[in-house]
Amino acid sequence: MSEKLSKVEQIKLQSQRLRGPVDRELENGLDHFSEEGYQILKFHGIYQQDDRDLRKARKAQGLGPAYSFMIRVAIPGGALTPQQYLALDDLADRLGNATLRITTRQAIQYHGVHKGGLKPLIQTLHRHLLTTLSACGDVVRNVVACPAPFADGVRAEVLAYAQALSQRLKPRTRAYYEIWLDGEKAVSAEESEPLYGDTYLPRKFKIAFAAPGDNCVDVYTQDIGIVPVVGQGLEGFTLLVGGGLGQSHGLKETRPILAKPLTTIPKAQLFEVVEAIVRVQRDHGRRDERKYSRMKYLVETWGLERFKATVEAYLGTPLPPAEPLHWASGDDHLGWHEQGDGRLFLGLFVENGRVRDELRRGIRAAVEQLGLEVRLTPQQNLLFINVPPEQKAQLEALLQAHGVPIPFQGQIPLVVQQAMACPALPTCGLAITEAERAMPKVIREVDALLTQLGLQEGPIPHIRMTGCPNGCARPYSAEVGLVGRSLNSYTLYLGGSPLGTRLGEPFLDNLKREDIAPVLRPLLAYYKEARLEGEAFGDFCQRVGLEALRERLHAAQT
Repeated sequence: MSEKLSKVEQIKLQSQRLRGPVDRELENGLDHFSEEGYQILKFHGIYQQDDRDLRKARKAQGLGPAYSFMIRVAIPGGALTPQQYLALDDLADRLGNATLRITTRQAIQYHGVHKGGLKPLIQTLHRHLLTTLSACGDVVRNVVACPAPFADGVRAEVLAYAQALSQRLKPRTRAYYEIWLDGEKAVSAEESEPLYGDTYLPRKFKIAFAAPGDNCVDVYTQDIGIVPVVGQGLEGFTLLVGGGLGQSHGLKETRPILAKPLTTIPKAQLFEVVEAIVRVQRDHGRRDERKYSRMKYLVETWGLERFKATVEAYLGTPLPPAEPLHWASGDDHLGWHEQGDGRLFLGLFVENGRVRDELRRGIRAAVEQLGLEVRLTPQQNLLFINVPPEQKAQLEALLQAHGVPIPFQGQIPLVVQQAMACPALPTCGLAITEAERAMPKVIREVDALLTQLGLQEGPIPHIRMTGCPNGCARPYSAEVGLVGRSLNSYTLYLGGSPLGTRLGEPFLDNLKREDIAPVLRPLLAYYKEARLEGEAFGDFCQRVGLEALRERLHAAQT
């Protein structure tokens, strides 16, 4: 680890294990926190933001930013009881902006919360056994797991491992309880962070559990990807390390990287091996420059062999090689499915993860009246699980009464159903351009194009959009990725695998939003003309190569 610490590292070191200056600034009469407070707030699951749509007008009036806060609720595996979901929904009206935002890591975000609402919101969550602790910050974030409740004798156990691992990797500091839950102040020499230490991790750390043969979680994009090994039930796990998608425009050394297979271990060893990997990143990840602090750069710099040897040294035991992985699908479990235990589940499409208006009221009515459990998905959608067959018609009627469409019943275009976008403007401080607000129009233009070309039935390309290069909606692993480059323009990536096993490549820079569908037209026409039977668009792009695609685009434009 470098001796030189970045500014954020110094703030963490001086925070008394995530207390200061949040504890002092929470009730100081201001509507925002200092820069130091903002950095520490992240560990408590809170981002300080302002409405960027209003910046210019407020500045002209001599006013400061219109501050508000985004609060992220960590929900391991996206699993919620009916009571928990209803509590989350209540808070959206009481303290938020009347929406819930499902994230690509199965969390829930509140936007538009004022400073005075932070404490009551977190206290209400706590009463329902929910927390925002370590939903953000330089720690292990929300642990993701495949949400589909198929009764295969494995998935329920995998979810239990995900939930247990999440709890095991939470920070041990009492700061969260002291500040938000009025706990007795307990900072002392005896308080320790045995896993994280005084400066926690160099950067955020992401973990996801796939299901057997099912990569709906995008397991290769994680710091640690965990894949079940199934024999007579769940026998072990294959671990992948060093994935991550964020990059910075203009810094060629930063780039998206897919995780690499490290080892296959018995399930009893999972916790100790994961903790050893986290400790290696804690001790050896860069702390001088945050743009290079993710574990993917440590694995890339050292090489997998040295990284594995270091993990083995921390464990005190050798690790076996990784077994080969095989993938059958990477879908999001939308529509009706039989669970295999006599019950059903329904995957409900939530456009860009934003639960609002009639959709929100319809979901609430279903949970309230039928007592349904909920799972949030890595594609920002929602599952109703454990539905008795006799409730199927009632559930559909409830949703339809609120204008909520059921997937695969002809109401939602397939390309719309598969698309994702991050929140971006107006609240995200990192956004360069639009994503969530732009995607509905863009994706419907693409749907019209697919219909014109006779491609609307599939295979349908997965299209993802982000407002900056950090990649929150995972555009780099999509078949078509749109990454914010400047105001109203994007870098177009092509060729990602629909199974999540291959990254797309940059195809065209500074693509204007209004030109996205026109640029895709000749490429999709070429796909229709030259694809193999059943070939996905991303696989086609990879097979023919970007130069052939550029030639087609150039010919269409001249």
